[in-house]
Amino acid sequence: MTPADLLSNDPFILAGRRFHSRLLVGTGKYKDMAQTKAVVEASGAEIVTVALRRMDLTSKGEGTLQETLDPKQYTYLPNSAGCYTAEEAVRTLRLARELGGWTLVKLEVIGNKDTLYPDEQETIKAAAILAKEGFEVMAYTTDNLDVARQLEQVGCVAVMPLAAPIGSGLGIKNPKNIKAIIEVLKVPVLVDAGIGTASDACIAMELGCDGVLLNTALSEAGNPVQMAGAMKAAVISGRLAYKAGRMPIRDKAVASSPAHGLIAGA
Repeated sequence: MTPADLLSNDPFILAGRRFHSRLLVGTGKYKDMAQTKAVVEASGAEIVTVALRRMDLTSKGEGTLQETLDPKQYTYLPNSAGCYTAEEAVRTLRLARELGGWTLVKLEVIGNKDTLYPDEQETIKAAAILAKEGFEVMAYTTDNLDVARQLEQVGCVAVMPLAAPIGSGLGIKNPKNIKAIIEVLKVPVLVDAGIGTASDACIAMELGCDGVLLNTALSEAGNPVQMAGAMKAAVISGRLAYKAGRMPIRDKAVASSPAHGLIAGA
């Protein structure tokens, strides 16, 4: 039985939709569409993010994203990357619905051009507007529990706290904050931004995250396709470990062999 087989009865439910893979990947920053396709296939991802302000989804035909990654096979997740106000983000995601009927969207409202940290209040404002308009909003945010709770309250179908700044590859800097969000929220929690290598993704899943979203960790890897395979395995491994339940953490050593029934004189 393979690791994936062990999770066959553990689907990822997002906005009422059923997925097998808990790894979501971006489609930007690769050298060409051939590499994009190879990376996505190696990752096993079923959901791919698309930055509307950086990619033309109106283009059709050979060499385009929709020709490379068939929307009938993959769930497209349009995002508002590059937006700095709620109004800008809402306008961008409304365009996604007009272009392809997409209502499952990733909301991203940046507050600082240097850190690329989310603007918490603008994100909450935009999320409330979009949710009322029928969008299924997955919100990129900080690891602030209060903000995560507010995003859930205004109707987000998933909350995605950062592990570390976008594109930094620093890994999960505040695991206790992520854990607190997971324990309180009822909607899926996915780590988004800051993942650098497979062990980071595994840790996120071991914490209890419902999934991991990444892009730069793949596009800037020495071998993006190979790293995609590593991330796929890491997410599965981390989820298995979380579901299995780790051993207690102790301050003192405990012998791995039983103390009773010892052979006399041995």
